[in-house]
Amino acid sequence: MSIQVHIGQAVRQRRAESGLTQEDLGFEANLDRTYISLIERGEANITVEKLAQLASALNVPCFELIKPL
Repeated sequence: MSIQVHIGQAVRQRRAESGLTQEDLGFEANLDRTYISLIERGEANITVEKLAQLASALNVPCFELIKPL
């Protein structure tokens, strides 16, 4: 599994656990909803800065989005 797919699955899981829609997460992370969708599908090569924005919006440390599920 690629790292993009792994991160996407982790973001989707944490987002669902938080009860957020992609639009809600995008708003909280200051990212577009379509970019959130690309990330969750493993189609975006996310930067460390964007990973930090997502982690902050999900209230988890960055390593939670990259460690094995």
